[in-house]
Amino acid sequence: MYQSKISGLGYYVPENIVTNDDLSKIIDTNDEWIQERTGIKERRHVLKGSGETTTTMGIKAAQIAIERSGVDKEDIDFIVFATISPDYYFPGPGVMLQKELGLKTVGALDIRNQCSGFVYALSIADQYIKTGMYKHVLIVGSELQSLGLDMTTRGRSVSVIFGDGAGAAVISREVDRSKGVLSTHLHSEGEHAKELSVLAPGMGGRWVTDILADNDPSDESYFPYMNGQFVFKNAVVRFSEVIHEGLAANNLQVSDINMLIPHQANLRISQFIQKKFGLSDDQVFNNIQKYGNTTAASIPIALTEAWELGKIKPGDVVVLAAFGSGFTWASAVIKW
Repeated sequence: MYQSKISGLGYYVPENIVTNDDLSKIIDTNDEWIQERTGIKERRHVLKGSGETTTTMGIKAAQIAIERSGVDKEDIDFIVFATISPDYYFPGPGVMLQKELGLKTVGALDIRNQCSGFVYALSIADQYIKTGMYKHVLIVGSELQSLGLDMTTRGRSVSVIFGDGAGAAVISREVDRSKGVLSTHLHSEGEHAKELSVLAPGMGGRWVTDILADNDPSDESYFPYMNGQFVFKNAVVRFSEVIHEGLAANNLQVSDINMLIPHQANLRISQFIQKKFGLSDDQVFNNIQKYGNTTAASIPIALTEAWELGKIKPGDVVVLAAFGSGFTWASAVIKW
């Protein structure tokens, strides 16, 4: 079997910055309230009518990752695209990315694992490469969430959290089995699916035709719902479990972690995990303060920023960990 490694990273966020003070002009909220509960100071939202989409942001991030990888785009064998905010209900953005990047007729897999999406995508790419099926896999996490949020006081507990952006990585074959992606660990618990969800439109519930026919201004089924306290309590438990699982699988200790990149769901969750594991500020990277929760894009954006800032060096043990809707949670342990 082969080993897989991250050979290139890239990210893209819209230029439009939306601060907490900006939101306070349309929602009954304020900067102190938002920062106290989430740690977020600002986020990026696409400008309506700009033409930016989940796919176009993913393309921009992917182009940077491919260029940095040194891999000719003709040598990309497969695409895995993680998002919960596709341009169309179907087809998924993977095929659109393939077209716009001018890649040959490679396979394109779209996955919907919400905040855990990028780690799930990494796990899929890792397995394809380890078994020898592919040599270079492009993985993308991209989200355009701002246009689907309830930007009123009614939806403030959720809408202040999310932002738009994309991150990408090229995963390539590595013959040295002492480095690269050491292991990935994936879990789910559908029992709590509705605690963080968007229930409509969906074939099993209220479809678009029902929403249009009812024309009910009080209908919240197509806006995100989150049971915040319940999600927080589950997140801190599952984050801890899946990080320990990854370390144990590789005979590593907490002290071996050089950099932890947690999914940027809430700064308070990250701080709780950091304190629980006894990690220093130099061992954990957070950027939710600037970008909010970009769901499937959050880990690749943070990973790319941390690498660009020189916070990740050759030989470092890097741990990725995510928890989100589903519930799904996952981790990856990487020797850089």
